[in-house]
Amino acid sequence: MSEQTIALVTGANKGIGYEIAAGLGALGWSVGLGARDDQRREAAVEQLRAFGVDAFGVPLDVTDDASAAAAARLVEERAGRLDVLVNNAGITGGMPQEPTRVDPATIRTVVETNVIGVIRVTNAMMPLLRRSASPRVVNMSSSVGSLTRQSGTAAEQMTGPVAVAYAPSKTFLNAVTLQYARELSGTNILINAGCPGYVATDLNGFRGVRTPEQGAAIAIKLATLPDGGPTGKFFEDAGVVPW
Repeated sequence: MSEQTIALVTGANKGIGYEIAAGLGALGWSVGLGARDDQRREAAVEQLRAFGVDAFGVPLDVTDDASAAAAARLVEERAGRLDVLVNNAGITGGMPQEPTRVDPATIRTVVETNVIGVIRVTNAMMPLLRRSASPRVVNMSSSVGSLTRQSGTAAEQMTGPVAVAYAPSKTFLNAVTLQYARELSGTNILINAGCPGYVATDLNGFRGVRTPEQGAAIAIKLATLPDGGPTGKFFEDAGVVPW
């Protein structure tokens, strides 16, 4: 197997995911761009290759079991293992999302992508991650999933609009991250959640105040943690995010 570090980033054809792939590629890594849109995925791969990144496309719909299994086979055939998985793909489900008015189907759709999709892809890639000398899993969460910040009374503790599908999906994802960390305790697999901050992407109608490159920084940091680093934690650029 190659000595080159192999990474897979989901939802990597644009926005934060693309910048995560670009940042990891700049380290000399071989980076798989997971995305379900063939045209956008391959355009992103070509753009990164033009910048000198060893990028390759991975057809991947995180809501589909067969797609996740096929993605794992593709990575195995290319590299024989996976060193880093960044679960970045996510959706908001559209706004508004007041609890008293929301369509339950919206919540199911968001959880299917933001939570179950992460479990589906992580489990499909787990045999390949176990072959790595220093495997890392990064789950892209959000501080809107912090119950501490959501319930704070001080203005600086409040975060995001009322969003009964999106915000709880990130709380759910944080809890899932902890469960993986507990199961994998004692192994060399480090799994953490990261918040990119309020980034201007099409996810929020480009209303954010940070660039996708800035948002990618926390994922790159967690993807490059040294052996013995933290696991089962929730981070942003400024440090630990309260649960």
